Amino acid sequence: MADEPTLGEVARRLEAIHADLKEDLREYGTRLDQKVSVERYELERRAADEVHRQVIERIAAMEAERVQEKQNADVERRKREDQRRSDRRLVFSCLAAPVLLLLLQAYLAARGAGT
Repeated sequence: MADEPTLGEVARRLEAIHADLKEDLREYGTRLDQKVSVERYELERRAADEVHRQVIERIAAMEAERVQEKQNADVERRKREDQRRSDRRLVFSCLAAPVLLLLLQAYLAARGAGT
């Protein structure tokens, strides 16, 4: 019987186990208090996803606007180039035609076709 614990020792061991369990439960409680609930996690995740979606949409809109501005600039550039070509033709015809007529008159006058 010397190997068996006495009732006092059993009671002390049970009290120690009980105290350890209480401490462990308190520790788990504080850990659980620090954890985020699944609902809150889902709400925060959805909010973050929504923010990311909005940022992506804004970036896509800015990119589309940039492409549209580039196309508009190309159209304006082509219009200006067409106008310059038209102006060159007009200037050439305004300057070259009288010079050619003057040369033709001088040629005809020199040949005596005018008399």
